[in-house]
Amino acid sequence: MNEIPTTEDLFLGGQLCLRQPKSGHRAGHDAMLLAAATPAHAGDRVVELGAGIGAAGLAVARRAGAIELALIEIDAELARLARDNAKRNAVAARVVEIDATAPAYVFAAAGLSPDSADVVLMNPPFNDAARHRASPDPSRATAHMADRTTLESWVHASRRLLKSGGGLTLIWRADGLADVLVALGRGFGSLSIQPVHADPSKPAIRVLVRAVKGGKAPTRVLAGAMLNDESGVPNKELAEILAGKGVLRLAMP
Repeated sequence: MNEIPTTEDLFLGGQLCLRQPKSGHRAGHDAMLLAAATPAHAGDRVVELGAGIGAAGLAVARRAGAIELALIEIDAELARLARDNAKRNAVAARVVEIDATAPAYVFAAAGLSPDSADVVLMNPPFNDAARHRASPDPSRATAHMADRTTLESWVHASRRLLKSGGGLTLIWRADGLADVLVALGRGFGSLSIQPVHADPSKPAIRVLVRAVKGGKAPTRVLAGAMLNDESGVPNKELAEILAGKGVLRLAMP
């Protein structure tokens, strides 16, 4: 089998070196923001749904240490790269080639039984097919395009996997926050929301959301994270977080 062309890219200020497709869906800021918003501790069982090349999950493992990490990815080529990336970065991770929306028995057969995870993180496809033209690249289209059931299905899978009191962290389009709140309305609570802005003068482009299975605390909306300052220069604080020198407020108690 011919391998697809890839690049080697550094993340977390050089703490991770990841191979990823040269074209198509590529890991970037969204994956590192998701990782920086995900609280995890040594010993936790952590599952990333739709892991791609494993960028976000491996970044969480690099920060948290000895977690039990499972990377769920439907695309066989991306799953192969995720395995390679875990090995080359000396991170213990199990890569499972199944659909994030597969039924419970498929997950259980892969060793991922209900109520077994402490942490789930995910960056689901979030472009509305009715508003965005799908990319001609199959992997990019799969990674980016959602239908009306995508978010609900991924949240359902997360709820099933998580222990009571376990936490879900996700990243989504800022203009789709209402859909996120609806999807989390069943079985989740204690929501924390952090908008992400290109700069302080523009509306948020992403929302990072944490939710607790069975949580009862009031919803919190945190101050926004700014990728750039007013003059367009990368925000120093956020740049350091993306370089692995800290976490977002969302990941703090």
